[in-house]
Amino acid sequence: MDFTDYSMKARDRGAMGFEVFQVTTLIADRSKIPEVMPDHLAYQAKLEAEGKLLLAGPISDTEGGEIIGGSIILKAADMAEAVALAEADPMHASGARKFELRRWLINEGGFNVRFGFSTGPARLV
Repeated sequence: MDFTDYSMKARDRGAMGFEVFQVTTLIADRSKIPEVMPDHLAYQAKLEAEGKLLLAGPISDTEGGEIIGGSIILKAADMAEAVALAEADPMHASGARKFELRRWLINEGGFNVRFGFSTGPARLV
């Protein structure tokens, strides 16, 4: 089934239908990572401030022991914008990591946010 058709049907049946873009980023040249990491983190902070970065962090191998890359969830207007955002990440532009990008339609699930005014910043619970 076509992704756009499915998105419309999901919304019609009452699902959330919140579309984001999932980037799987895998290490291509481990030797470049220490040098590129500060620029990568600054880029992610910039995207977060612009409202374009929803979630990001490292992913492990299938045994859970070694970091093999990362997963990034982007908010973008369309696939073209998401591709441009992923390509501009210093990890990808430098060749330290390669990426695959997919549309992701969030229909189910949830989370709570708790604000502890005397204990610090918001946290997911």
